[in-house]
Amino acid sequence: MFSPYEVFVGLRYTRAKRRNHFISFISLTSMLGIALGVTALITVLSVMNGFEKELRERILGMASHATVSALDGRLEDWRGAMKIASGNDEVIGAAPFVRSEVMLSRAGRVSGALLRGVLPEHEPEVSEVAAKLVSGSLETLQSGEYGIVLGVELARYLGVWKGDRITVVTPEAGITPAGILPRLKRFTVIGLFEVGMYEYDRNLALIHLDDASRLLRLDGAVSGVRLKLRDLFLAPRVVREVASTLGGAFTVSDWTREHANFFRAIQTEKRVMFIILLLIVAVAAFNIVSTLVMTVNDKQADIAILQTLGATPRSIMAVFIVQGALIGIVGTLLGLAGGIALALNVETLVPAIERLFGIRFLSPDVYYISDLPSDLHWSDVGRIAVMSLVLSLLATLYPAWRASRTQPAEALRYE
Repeated sequence: MFSPYEVFVGLRYTRAKRRNHFISFISLTSMLGIALGVTALITVLSVMNGFEKELRERILGMASHATVSALDGRLEDWRGAMKIASGNDEVIGAAPFVRSEVMLSRAGRVSGALLRGVLPEHEPEVSEVAAKLVSGSLETLQSGEYGIVLGVELARYLGVWKGDRITVVTPEAGITPAGILPRLKRFTVIGLFEVGMYEYDRNLALIHLDDASRLLRLDGAVSGVRLKLRDLFLAPRVVREVASTLGGAFTVSDWTREHANFFRAIQTEKRVMFIILLLIVAVAAFNIVSTLVMTVNDKQADIAILQTLGATPRSIMAVFIVQGALIGIVGTLLGLAGGIALALNVETLVPAIERLFGIRFLSPDVYYISDLPSDLHWSDVGRIAVMSLVLSLLATLYPAWRASRTQPAEALRYE
């Protein structure tokens, strides 16, 4: 597309040797502007990807990739459902659960909570709660002993610690000689967990599956079966396969449905942030227009001489496209290098800056994620590089076209 002399002249025009050094300065600032914009775009998107990954891992560390439950909320043959679901190659863990909303009471303090009945031997297959215990052990949940494990925020609100007793109030009422009264049961706190997500640390309580079944009068039935998948992003396809295997007696769901609004909001925020930061790159790229317009005005006589020597309008246009493209390519490459380096080392650089200045960007007293995570996606890097180069090339078209329309006689009239 470009002959050697067009490339040579275009590269030569990028810097001024004898006069009009201001053009070279504008070219340099355009390169630096593109580089800074690309660096910021890569770094911010990587940090947002890191936050999304961290939140997803924390949520799915307590929630499940997929669930199987009965149509009426009482799954009788849960062992058969577990066996059938585990037959799928993508399912690597399964555990039954009982779920109900209850009230917890202790010394005049009352709090709503989500009560989950679990089997200690199966729960580690589908969640990370056993690894998140800050006190006690999940194995100490024994059938018939009515032990309970609380989130640290819930325990802090109720003012309890390991060994204390609390009252669980179920929503189902019982008929007694004194009338209709809510069912109450005393439980002993045997452990505390801290996931790092306020939703779970403040609202979740775990008891043994058998105790939950007796408390809620399920007669050995459960609410459903939780599944852990080999690849969580295949959850929609896997649950459809499991549903077809189980037949019509069960309902299935996955994390993309249960937390759809949350992750959709994150994706929307990422798209908006991408557009906003891309405007920085666009402003820097369109500084190339100023550079090339000034260069065209400064090189009117040179353009006219090239035309008299046989240069075609296409060749003149190619010269200035090369000049503008060089600015865009160099700026993009510098930005890619800076952005990738910063994204890969932000988890090290930010703590160093915090120690140097004695500050905390994300205070652990306010934020549960107190570090800046980063997750560099090479697809984002490629997309940013392409957009930056496209914007740079678009910025060269009008000035290059104006240069190709130069009339030699007019340009050389006063030379």
